[in-house]
Amino acid sequence: MLKIIKNILRGFTWWHSQTLNTQFFTWRKGIKVGQDKTGNIFYTSKDGIKRWVIFSGDAEASHVSPEWHGWLHHTWNELPTEKPLIKQKWELDHISNMTGTVKAYAPTGSIKRSTPEPRQDYEAWRPQ
Repeated sequence: MLKIIKNILRGFTWWHSQTLNTQFFTWRKGIKVGQDKTGNIFYTSKDGIKRWVIFSGDAEASHVSPEWHGWLHHTWNELPTEKPLIKQKWELDHISNMTGTVKAYAPTGSIKRSTPEPRQDYEAWRPQ
């Protein structure tokens, strides 16, 4: 039953993965060029002009790593599998946007924290 509902959603929504139209277009004109560690699959058209991604989960742009983002937007033509980006020692690993999840940032004093700190009043800035 769940699979039937999921397939019906695919026909009318784009944010749950790919629509049936995108799947058909990918089947007809797409060439798979790679897959990232989160399961997103990347395609290019046969003429090499169009590039797109089929997300492994919800269609959220922040799920694409910087390497593949650069390739998708024609910043470079080399695939990240062929010529990986050089990672600097000070760079952090890529993480998706966590807004709306339990891992979202919550400042000190926020009631969304598991142990919120007591709220403090502040002094407003006044020009001198």
